[in-house]
Amino acid sequence: MANLTSDAPIRFLGEAKSEKWFIDTSVANVFFKGQPVIIDQDVDAENATPYVDATVVDPADVVLGIAAEGKTVAISAAETTEIEVYVAPSIIGFKSAVFTNADLGKLVYMSDSAVLTETAADNPLIGKLFKVEDGYAYVELSTPVIPTGA
Repeated sequence: MANLTSDAPIRFLGEAKSEKWFIDTSVANVFFKGQPVIIDQDVDAENATPYVDATVVDPADVVLGIAAEGKTVAISAAETTEIEVYVAPSIIGFKSAVFTNADLGKLVYMSDSAVLTETAADNPLIGKLFKVEDGYAYVELSTPVIPTGA
């Protein structure tokens, strides 16, 4: 697959928890609902950026969570726009055929903004697999988290 080009279909088990973060505007940013949100230390040490496959996540970065809304900001805009992000202990279902219930408890990363994976490499850790049902892999978020295994 490839990075999201529209909001992702996501589901929830239980009640979702969210936090708000200011968005980096050193470049124009487009966030899609269901996309990982990070603080990329190579871009901005305090503000949120959307994760895409071209981003190298390293141990200095912070994975904030999953975008709860779509949002667009222009380059050089005032860094006063916030994005709502789902965080732990939310359990989010992502449309995915990557995992089965035999994988429960495994760590879950995203290899691009639309695909779950078991591969740490330079991917953001989002949590651990809780359940697989009806074509959705439910992930118990561990975010915000510093991805020490990246």
